[in-house]
Amino acid sequence: MAKKIKDTDYLAISARIKAMETGLLTRERMEQVLDARTDEEAVKLLQECGYPELDARNPEAMDAALSAAREATLSDVLDGAPDPRYIDIFKLKYDYHNIKAVLKAAAMNVSPDSMLMDMGRVPAAELKEAVQAGRLDELPEGLAAAAAEAKDVLDSTRDPQLSDIVLDRWCYQEMARVAEETGSAFLAGYVKIQIDAANLRSLVRTLRMGKSGDFLKTVLLEGGGVGADAVAAAGNSGSLQELYGPTPLQAAAEAGAEALRGGPLTAFEKLCDDAVGEYLAGAQFVPFGEAPLLGYLAARETEYTNIRILLMGRGAGLPAEVIRSRLRNGYV
Repeated sequence: MAKKIKDTDYLAISARIKAMETGLLTRERMEQVLDARTDEEAVKLLQECGYPELDARNPEAMDAALSAAREATLSDVLDGAPDPRYIDIFKLKYDYHNIKAVLKAAAMNVSPDSMLMDMGRVPAAELKEAVQAGRLDELPEGLAAAAAEAKDVLDSTRDPQLSDIVLDRWCYQEMARVAEETGSAFLAGYVKIQIDAANLRSLVRTLRMGKSGDFLKTVLLEGGGVGADAVAAAGNSGSLQELYGPTPLQAAAEAGAEALRGGPLTAFEKLCDDAVGEYLAGAQFVPFGEAPLLGYLAARETEYTNIRILLMGRGAGLPAEVIRSRLRNGYV
């Protein structure tokens, strides 16, 4: 029988995480990057924070550099993490993304390589080969079952959106399973609010596209704090604010209601992300355990997103206030 991991087993890594948090980009530091006179000066500011040289004029190279930084962070904390599943929770979504890419590429008779992201639990090249050769038994059990079902749906319907829905459902089910197996209430809450945010996005997008309630039911996920049936009912009544008023997604629901009246989706999408970020920010007040580890890794994920928004926005010549409005709220 495996030894039960206690929160006190995280004393050493929690202390280390507290020290590593000082290296996170603060809002003030991001403002300095945003206000830099030249792109070169902005990149230099990021280099002072430990990032490699990033060039928004070459998005692929920039994304590769950010991916390498992300992998280095995960590897760094893995050595001191008593339970590696808390690292895997940040990797498994890329496995499912890569399954989507391989299946769609096969349906279009093109190479998936440009769409693959080598940041999952399974190396992208190995995953591609296993799916293309039909050797799904080489993949983790849940991922193999998801790939088989998604392929059947795509083969029978020729609709990649339906295939994606299958994979999204499997992905969140696996995240919820990992949370249950670890016994972490904090991780379970993290998965729940992600599901709630995903369902709210699906609700708003479905209504904006004028799709049916039956379609909405196919895309909604189980396991959130707000039940899928209640979300589907809100699709009929349009009462987003009433449904999400008592939840951390209240502001996002208000922005979603505005988007349904013809407003932009940008603010709505950002507020969905921010609600998840605010939940994770609560880890700062936990002295030790898995919560500080999860919060820190999620903060780094948000940081990579914000760096890309900053540099791509500057490269596109967007006004500072537009870039600022798109930055995700982070840990610091």
